[in-house]
Amino acid sequence: MKYDIFFAGVGGQGILTIGEVLAEVAHYKDIPANFYPSKGMAQRGGFVKAQLRLGRENVGPNIPQRGADMVIAMEQSESLKAIPFIKPGGDFVLYSDIWAPTAVALGKAPYPAFAQITEQVKLAGARLVHIAPGQLPEYAGELVHANLYVLGVIMGQTVLGTLIRSEDVEHIIQTRFKRNTEANSFAYRSGLGMPLVVS
Repeated sequence: MKYDIFFAGVGGQGILTIGEVLAEVAHYKDIPANFYPSKGMAQRGGFVKAQLRLGRENVGPNIPQRGADMVIAMEQSESLKAIPFIKPGGDFVLYSDIWAPTAVALGKAPYPAFAQITEQVKLAGARLVHIAPGQLPEYAGELVHANLYVLGVIMGQTVLGTLIRSEDVEHIIQTRFKRNTEANSFAYRSGLGMPLVVS
């Protein structure tokens, strides 16, 4: 098994946690895993990217352009930076949250339209799995953690779910996060059961 994942988002969304959980699952199942996170200038709200390379004993940190089996993007505008990395036939998972950069907030730059992103993903030959923020369910009156919900969607709707067991992912979630275990499992399982929305 050789499988490469490119992550893109902003600080504060928990996107790096998705990569860390998947890397821990791989180590738990004796699958070689190399995780390379990278943060922007601002920890919260700044650009964050990471690369997870599974199934290789020795590998460099950089996934080549058009080399990622999956892209996981958790912010609409930042997802544009990840499109060059998805390979034809790969899964482009987009949680279309909007964290407007300063230039956009000040009216000095336009924010990319969702249609622009979908068109570019289509041109790249990838399959888009779209998760809208409005789809997040509530647990005990509060929205669940988006990253765990997205992780559930990934395991339920992409090829990765055939390479790694969803039960192993939930086991790592439970052992990694000792607090709010029921809420975390609910978020993850809700994503697993989300109706398929692809294009």
